[in-house]
Amino acid sequence: MRSILGLERLDAGAITLDNAPFDKTRRREWLNGFGMLFQGSALFDSLPVWQNVAFRLLHRLPREAARTIAIDKLERVGLDAASADRYPAELSGGMQKRAALARAIADDPKWLFFDEPTTGLDPVTAQTINRLIRDLVTETGATALTITHDLTTVRTVADSVALLKDGRIAWQGSVADMRTSTHSDLTRFIAAGA
Repeated sequence: MRSILGLERLDAGAITLDNAPFDKTRRREWLNGFGMLFQGSALFDSLPVWQNVAFRLLHRLPREAARTIAIDKLERVGLDAASADRYPAELSGGMQKRAALARAIADDPKWLFFDEPTTGLDPVTAQTINRLIRDLVTETGATALTITHDLTTVRTVADSVALLKDGRIAWQGSVADMRTSTHSDLTRFIAAGA
């Protein structure tokens, strides 16, 4: 994910977008079309929630239009309009995760990235976030990539699964294939998470 985001250079291999090389022109297109939910939410403490959600929008839309979209996205993830003027520190961990999810979808992205989306959440809130992710990906038709160690998240949000080991794909298949696989790395991972 760090390489896709441009934060780390590739040692080997290549990144393609729609089966074409991921060159500088394509990277710009891509940067304008993705949303990201960071593991720690990564909200700006000094900005009210609505400005966090509308952060990218404020660079190209009038302030009130960006605020309207932000409030709409906050409501879509289960936060009321009153939360828009609060600061991240005034929100619970689950509410912060929802606000960060609203920011990820604020610009109606084609691609969504979720980095350990349920880290630090209680099981009930984690499952709420998982269902929100699944619903949002389905509604938007976005392509989503989730990195997680949480098997409940995998089973809830994934269609296709890849198990990484030592920087390589050790196993890949569908969630249904995961249940019946006898691949040793996968069965160990599942047994450890049960």
